[in-house]
Amino acid sequence: MSMPSLARAIAAAVLTVCALAPSGAGAQNFERPVRLIVPFAPGGTSDILARLISPKLSAAIGQSVVVENKPGAAGNLGADAVAKAQPDGHTLLLMDVGSLATAPSLFSDLTFDVQKDLAPISMVMFGPYVLAVHESVPAKTSKELIEYAKANPNKLTVANSGVGGANHITAVVMAKELGIQWKNVPYKGGAAASRAVVSGESGVIINGAAATMPFVTNKQLVGLAVTGEQRIASAPDLPTFKEAGLPGGDAGTWQGILTTGGTPPAMVARLNAEIRKILELPEIQQKIAEQGGVVRAQSPEEFRNWLKDATTRWGTIIREAGIKGS
Repeated sequence: MSMPSLARAIAAAVLTVCALAPSGAGAQNFERPVRLIVPFAPGGTSDILARLISPKLSAAIGQSVVVENKPGAAGNLGADAVAKAQPDGHTLLLMDVGSLATAPSLFSDLTFDVQKDLAPISMVMFGPYVLAVHESVPAKTSKELIEYAKANPNKLTVANSGVGGANHITAVVMAKELGIQWKNVPYKGGAAASRAVVSGESGVIINGAAATMPFVTNKQLVGLAVTGEQRIASAPDLPTFKEAGLPGGDAGTWQGILTTGGTPPAMVARLNAEIRKILELPEIQQKIAEQGGVVRAQSPEEFRNWLKDATTRWGTIIREAGIKGS
């Protein structure tokens, strides 16, 4: 081969290699299995989403994605594990990020800095809350529940997913604005809270639709209302909070995925791109819709700004109500 021909052949080979090589966010590869930590017990909204997304993410990155439940301390145990992991994008956190927004105001001894030690990847979904009661509670409508609560101060117990969780804050806001008194009882996650109300251990629950609606559908709980702008398809007879005249209608579960703070931006971008592709799949959107949720993918920056704003807003409510974490 003559020198000019050889040069052309080398140039063509280089161009071919460049064309086949991943670029930008795609250049970030995964070298070992990825841990997807859910900081609540199995069966809740975060757990359902993690097990829905993990097979798709595994196929996209060519590594196993192992869902790991690590409940405790209102989600802070699992979040702490991610915050202190190696900052390489191989340890992920999927949770109701409302709990992350309230944690700095609740816990003076928080072992990680939400803003610095965690790196937002993408919001996943917004899911409305369902207000439901055990059948022993003499209320079939929201109006009857409020009337009963006013006539019986501190008799009703409201189960929540943990001290300072967004559903706890919602119950506090409702009590304040409706002029009622009820006891808030924390459990280790939304699934445990739901089971407590199903068993009659607690009387009332305000919790994610994904985890709670099956109990309503099976008539193990009596559904009264849902948050969000519109009724949910799986329970069209349930009025929205706004229709029922209840405060807190914009509350709900905001589920997001984060990784360890300090993870290279290119790896965060790769994960964001893969998660957004998964959330665009019709089958995933259908599954989330069946749970009463709406896909809310965001850029890492949009997610970071949401978290910062929520931390400020909910922190004010926590301080005014005198809520303390434990």
